[in-house]
Amino acid sequence: MAVPVAFFAVFFAYPVAAIVARGLKDDSGWHLGRIAEVVTAADVRHVLWFTTWQALASTALTLLVALPGAYVFARLDFPGKQVLRAVVTVPFVLPTVVVGTAFLALVGRGGLLDELWGVRLDTTVWAILLAHVFFNYAVVVRTVGGLWSQLDPRQEEAARMLGASPAAAWRRVTLPALGPAVAAAALMVFLFTFTSFGVVQILGGPTFSTLEVEIYRQTSQVFDLATAAVLTLVQFAAVAVILAVHAWTVRRRETALKLVDAAATARRPRGAGQRALLAGVLATVAVLILLPLAVLVQRSLDGGLGYYRALTHEDGGAFLVPPVDAIGNSLRYALAATAIAVLIGSLAAAALARRDAGRLVRGFDALLMLPLGVSAVTVGFGFLIALDEPPLDLRSSWLLVPLAQALVGVPFVVRTMLPVLRAVDARLREAAAVLGASPWRVWREVDLPLVRRALAVAAGFAFAVSLGEFGATVFIARPDNPTLPVAVARLLGRPGELNYGQAMALSTILMIVCAVALLVLEKLRTDRTGEL
Repeated sequence: MAVPVAFFAVFFAYPVAAIVARGLKDDSGWHLGRIAEVVTAADVRHVLWFTTWQALASTALTLLVALPGAYVFARLDFPGKQVLRAVVTVPFVLPTVVVGTAFLALVGRGGLLDELWGVRLDTTVWAILLAHVFFNYAVVVRTVGGLWSQLDPRQEEAARMLGASPAAAWRRVTLPALGPAVAAAALMVFLFTFTSFGVVQILGGPTFSTLEVEIYRQTSQVFDLATAAVLTLVQFAAVAVILAVHAWTVRRRETALKLVDAAATARRPRGAGQRALLAGVLATVAVLILLPLAVLVQRSLDGGLGYYRALTHEDGGAFLVPPVDAIGNSLRYALAATAIAVLIGSLAAAALARRDAGRLVRGFDALLMLPLGVSAVTVGFGFLIALDEPPLDLRSSWLLVPLAQALVGVPFVVRTMLPVLRAVDARLREAAAVLGASPWRVWREVDLPLVRRALAVAAGFAFAVSLGEFGATVFIARPDNPTLPVAVARLLGRPGELNYGQAMALSTILMIVCAVALLVLEKLRTDRTGEL
């Protein structure tokens, strides 16, 4: 635990504390009375209520839509499965401003629904909820489907032979085993929607505002750091309570599971029910995932290839380099962030998986998720304020961006690996130790064959979220080394059809780069490590 604790203390707790202190303290001392003033304000209470309500609704709707997809990807084998699995993950790595823009083109004024049926959903909560499902669909499919694919199907079949109906067998055998993975997926979806910024900002308009949107407004528009600091503390406290409850409930439900090779559990669809379910999932993916992505491609090609050619030229405005340079920057930063996240997350997951871990170690499980629930605006400003003096003067170092991206990637590594590590029967490790295996050999020959699939998925998730991280990176990425999301946001923030077209072109490139990377990962995992 020493390395993960030190990493989070230096690169998360310290920067966040620095920015909060800057807002609530001046030369005359602390101004804690400001906390009560902000919390009791009617508009702040309304923002907090809407933030919580839309996060709960988005989480429930995402689970409802995505759990059938998790089953299809885990248990059914069909042509194009690898490609489709990569495609459904692409939305998760797109910057939220791009997601909001894509849905605005679908449901806003002059969008596809408006042109075909005269229906507009922008500035309504339904547009926000649908965009959140689009964004988080892959979280449920991969987190739940990963563990589902390694559950021994013979256990459910045994229950069927003893007289249980299909629904009863699933409810009493499979669902309890999937409980920790479902809880982990629900937690990640809730945290992402609780801190939603780009989607609400674009689709909600002035009508709807989350805590994240309000923190950004107070920081960059009103310049009220005190109010922003208080809202950050409110968000921090709410997320901490949620994580504590989650850690307690999951700990009570965890059990050792019999895991099998995922390649042996997937079969061709059998019967009308499975075929209908597969068709329904494919239709959902086509409408919910592929249609918004197709809008991005179509908008980027409105001017032929002109928008793509313009990316190779310097404009002397928002960039010091051609926008196309952001592609290489993003890939380099994402690879470095993935290496950091996998190292830190694997160490933390291994420590948390021990059943004899103390209460302090188990409490750190919840703390690891805090970067997903704390304002990215706060983290970005905190990096600039806190990491500016020796020995932590990193403002001119290229590592600053990967470190910020790794903060978001570590929780995904932990949440992906932890259910599988905890499901490994401890008696297997004990038997290997009794036979003379060292702790390292026990890990290499017992744990690693079972968790390497989880490790591959964790690395894929870390790489994906690093590619699409925007909130903190926008404040620390240098003008001569922008990332793809930062470049897209800068182009969207500038008027003119050319800038908008270039933003759509860069978004399409980001989508394609991510899809190719995920497809390569799927191929490697199918050939060598299977599926988690």
